[in-house]
Amino acid sequence: MGKTNLLDAIYYLCMGKSHFSVPDRQITRHEMDFFRLEGLFIKEEKKEQIVAKVIPRKKKELERNKVPYTRLSEHVGLLPVVMIAPDDTYLATEGSEARRSFLDNTLSQLDHDYLNQLIIYNKLLQQRNALLKQFGESRRFDRSLLDTYSMQMLAPANRIHQKRASFMEQFRPLLQSLYESICGGQEKVDINYKSKQIEQSLEALFDISIEKDRVLQRTTVGPHKDDLEFTIEGYPLKRYASQGQLKSYVLALKLAQYHILREEKKVRPFLLLDDIFDKLDTDRVSHLLGLLLEGDYGQLFVTDTDESRLEKIVSKYEQSFLQYKVVSGEATKMSEL
Repeated sequence: MGKTNLLDAIYYLCMGKSHFSVPDRQITRHEMDFFRLEGLFIKEEKKEQIVAKVIPRKKKELERNKVPYTRLSEHVGLLPVVMIAPDDTYLATEGSEARRSFLDNTLSQLDHDYLNQLIIYNKLLQQRNALLKQFGESRRFDRSLLDTYSMQMLAPANRIHQKRASFMEQFRPLLQSLYESICGGQEKVDINYKSKQIEQSLEALFDISIEKDRVLQRTTVGPHKDDLEFTIEGYPLKRYASQGQLKSYVLALKLAQYHILREEKKVRPFLLLDDIFDKLDTDRVSHLLGLLLEGDYGQLFVTDTDESRLEKIVSKYEQSFLQYKVVSGEATKMSEL
C-alpha cells in the first residue's frame, strides 16, 4: 500500500539513497524517468528543506534550503537516521558485505572524514581491480604499476581500519546492554571486528596476496574484506539463534546504532520501524515499544498491518502520536493523541 515507501522516502532524504540498497531506477515509479522528493525537517528549532531530484543513470541532485550540494557526501550526517525493517536479519544470515555496509552507514553519519576516506579507497580499489583484470586479459603483469595503486590505498585503508576498530570498542558494550534489556538477560551475546589488518599491515598483506590477486584478477585483502562476527553464548548467531533471538539481536544492533548517533551528533536521530511485528510476538514488541516510548528517543515512525494493535500499545504511555492509514499510496489521518 505504500507504508514502507513512506519510511524509505524519509530515509532517502536523510542519506541520499534508499535503505534497501537498490539502484534509483528500481525505486522510480513505473513508466516515469525521474522522481523528486521533498521534506521539511526541523532540527534544533531550525527548518531544513531537503529536496532530492533524481534522473536514474543520469543525474542526482540534493538541495538544502534551495542550495544544491557540490557533493552528495556533504549531506550525510546532517539528519541522522536509523531504519529497522523485517528483512534486517540478513545482517546476520548473509555475507560480510551486509555487515560492512552497516558499519559504513553508521560511521559515515558520524564522521565526514571516514566517508571521504571510504570514497577514496573504493575508487582506488576499483582502479586496482580493473588493472588486475586488464593484466589477465592481456596475459602480461607489471608489478610496479600495480604497486602504484597499492601504495595509494594504504593511507585511506589505515584510516578506515583505525576508525572501525575504535568504533567497535564503544559499540560492543552498548549492543550487549541493549540486547539484555530487550530479552531480559536470558542469554549473552557478543560482536567482534574481524580484519586481517589487526595482525599485519596492509602493505605486508598486499605483498603476500600478490599471486592470488593476479590469478583471481581482483584485490583479495583490505578493508573491503573486513567483517563483523555475531555470537550468542559463544556460538555463531547465524547457526544457533532462534528466529526470536535473531530478530532481537538485530534490534539491539540497530538501537545501539541509534544511541551512538544520538550521543555523538548531540541530536536525536529519526527512528523508522517498518512492520516490527513481523517475526516478533506481541509481548516482545510491546516490551520493545515500552523501551522506546519511555527512553530518550526522538521522533518515531512505526508501520503495522493491524489498525488497532499499535494504538492499544502506545496509548498506555504518556506520549503524543498521530495515526495514519495508507491505502494505495494515499495517507489519511485516523487518530491523534
